[in-house]
Amino acid sequence: MQIYWSRLIDIVTESPEVKTFVFECPEGYTWEEGSHIHLAFEGFNAGEKPDRSLIRHMSISTLMDEKKIGITTRIRKEPSKFKQILNSMEIGSEAAIFKTHTNVPLKRDGKNIYMLSSGVGLATFRPLALDYLNNSENVTKIHSLNIDSTRDYLFTDIFQTIQEKNLTAHFTDSRAEYYREAEKLTADKDALFYVVGSDEFLKQNIEVLLRNGIPNHQIVLDKHESQREKIFAG
Repeated sequence: MQIYWSRLIDIVTESPEVKTFVFECPEGYTWEEGSHIHLAFEGFNAGEKPDRSLIRHMSISTLMDEKKIGITTRIRKEPSKFKQILNSMEIGSEAAIFKTHTNVPLKRDGKNIYMLSSGVGLATFRPLALDYLNNSENVTKIHSLNIDSTRDYLFTDIFQTIQEKNLTAHFTDSRAEYYREAEKLTADKDALFYVVGSDEFLKQNIEVLLRNGIPNHQIVLDKHESQREKIFAG
């Protein structure tokens, strides 16, 4: 397993609770859109076993073309130990990056793609949307549906209606409205449905999709195959 140590080069405040921590791209490091990583702090591997409190599975919210690694996350009033350390990082300090993998690459199968997300889960979809805007080959259209009770909607410079690119977005702060809209989207029986959020959110969306005739293989989750099977098993 290769571990890259990367310098923090910027911190972007996306909303009152959400920040993007921007890390330098190490030489030779590559990733695909929709990738997640393990981000860890100094000392995480100092003992016989890794210190799990210093490691977190995080999505990369940037494309390789941007030549930087963005980690977008919510920092609550009483954050975990990991989030406390992340939030107190100074520009120039380093974090470890390893185990890069994607479960949600942009599938270019000539289908419509619906991106269903909750809150900061939208960060996983940002690089997919950018990749599509750069090259829409074999993707008919993309529509994003996001629920965020804070109403501090993220990445509205990307997730908006761009008619000439067949990209549309719908933000809602209400669960009732969100699921009404999600159910409407299932009228498109041949589309791909990408879902990102908590396990509870995934299960609720899967229930809506399956109930409305969307088969398992058209539902894309940011989960390894074994985790995916457990989610679908309920």
